[in-house]
Amino acid sequence: MTVSRGIRMPVHCGAAGAAALRAYTELDDTSILTSLSAAHVWGVPLPPGPGGDWRIHLARRRGFSFPRRSNVVGHLLSFLPDEVREYDGVRVTSPARTWLDLASVLAVQDLVAAGDYLVCSHGPGFPRPREALCGLDALRDVISRHGGMRGIKTAREAIELVRVGADSAPETHMRLALIDAGLPEPVLNHVLFDQGGIPSLWPDAAYPQWGIALQYDGGHHAGEEQHLEGDRPAVVRKVREALQSRGWTRDGR
Repeated sequence: MTVSRGIRMPVHCGAAGAAALRAYTELDDTSILTSLSAAHVWGVPLPPGPGGDWRIHLARRRGFSFPRRSNVVGHLLSFLPDEVREYDGVRVTSPARTWLDLASVLAVQDLVAAGDYLVCSHGPGFPRPREALCGLDALRDVISRHGGMRGIKTAREAIELVRVGADSAPETHMRLALIDAGLPEPVLNHVLFDQGGIPSLWPDAAYPQWGIALQYDGGHHAGEEQHLEGDRPAVVRKVREALQSRGWTRDGR
């Protein structure tokens, strides 16, 4: 099966993920997966529109010829040495550089969700410890390096809202909906311990001062996504009522 000029794969090939894209970067030593293709490789959560774009986003450094072939979106970009990695045999932009490139195609809230995913980490006190793909400092650094790039304004706005501890895009959108509604920002990575001092609960977010924990019900709970939709998502009302029942007032007391 010919998937593009000079690229052939067996009809029943089971290659997936980065392995399925390796041929595009093996054509020469200048091609690099970038933008949405790099986001797919790193597992970055994307909204339905951009997330459904499975064309190959292929970049070459400025000064080389523009990538032109079937099913390829070509880019000519400038990269610093640590902004290109090899992942499963594929040359791909680093997590931080991938995030910055997404700033030209994502809205602020979706870019925050992408950033939250990349910096998320959980320590050994969690059932499933997790290491960040990059740190907040790496995101700030890549912004400072590329002040004239497309989307830089979106990136600068989004970085102020990126936090460590959100496991999924819906958790990020829940947090942002609460902030946008004027409610306090919840704490992430908060662990509740039993009387013996052993970790027992790991809520998605919490308001320790008011004794409130938040847990997002995911896609396996029919209809739960609606709690985040619209100008006045239901989660805002539920959390506001819970906070007020514990004595919270809008002036922050």
